[in-house]
Amino acid sequence: MTTIVSSQPVPSTISDVERDTGVAKETLRVWERRYDFPQPLRDPNGERVYPIEQVHKLRLVKRLIDLGYRPGKVIQYSTDELRALTGQAAVSLHGATVPPPELQSYLDLCKSHQMEALRRKLSQALLMMGLKSFVIELVAPLTTLIGEAWAGGSLATFEEHLYTESLTVVMRSAIFAMPQANASNLGAPRIMLTTLPQERHGLGLLMAEAMCVAEGAHCISLGVQTPLLDIVEAARVQRVDIIALSFSVAMNARQALDGLTELHTRLGGGVELWAGGGNAALRRRRPPHVRVYALSDISGAIAEWRLRHAAAAG
Repeated sequence: MTTIVSSQPVPSTISDVERDTGVAKETLRVWERRYDFPQPLRDPNGERVYPIEQVHKLRLVKRLIDLGYRPGKVIQYSTDELRALTGQAAVSLHGATVPPPELQSYLDLCKSHQMEALRRKLSQALLMMGLKSFVIELVAPLTTLIGEAWAGGSLATFEEHLYTESLTVVMRSAIFAMPQANASNLGAPRIMLTTLPQERHGLGLLMAEAMCVAEGAHCISLGVQTPLLDIVEAARVQRVDIIALSFSVAMNARQALDGLTELHTRLGGGVELWAGGGNAALRRRRPPHVRVYALSDISGAIAEWRLRHAAAAG
């Protein structure tokens, strides 16, 4: 392996790569031996570190694997070839070669770093559409578009972060402006929202919270990356009915399944586990002890919870 030259940009550690791409450390090592990629450098302590170009390529490889491709088929492609293949796969999946003009206008504001204009445009759309329609019809597809642009390398990481922060400001204001359910209201489920320790993406969680609040739920948000034991303790102290977890495409699918199984075991029943997001674990191997919902399902899911709760109380 090559030793780092001091003039190169600071590369990512193997833990950074696992977190940023969703590819597990052991998988990275297997690919390195089997496919001769990635090709990590070594830091002064002899630890693996990865140049940014390899991280970009790994994101594309992970995206294609999530879409059903085998790693051995795509890992030898160049970054440009992977980007083109990702675009073709997205066309096949979504049936469109270019985003709708309205979504493209938001993406353009993000790429040109006009964040005040972006927040203003988002706020205006929220006022016109109402919170639930805003989340389902605009924010969800826009966030998918932003994620695909980032994974494909056409959107820088800091630009994706700027989008995240701008949207968070707008949506937090909208959530705070909604009438809050009384914690003692028996018809209002107590929902705690968070992510597992390996999941640092919070927009899916924020969208779910907005939908739950709009349905009259009492929401308790712990933010992202909460340790499992803390989730269990918080659920006990807060006397929650439901724990809602978000899983992005970037999180390792095995870690998602293992975390859900361990959490279910530690909770010991009495609290429902809800999960959502684009992670492959939820699509291909739905855990039997977890209710998996899309954003558009939340209204019906809360209505069903109310019916179950009323029947049990009666």
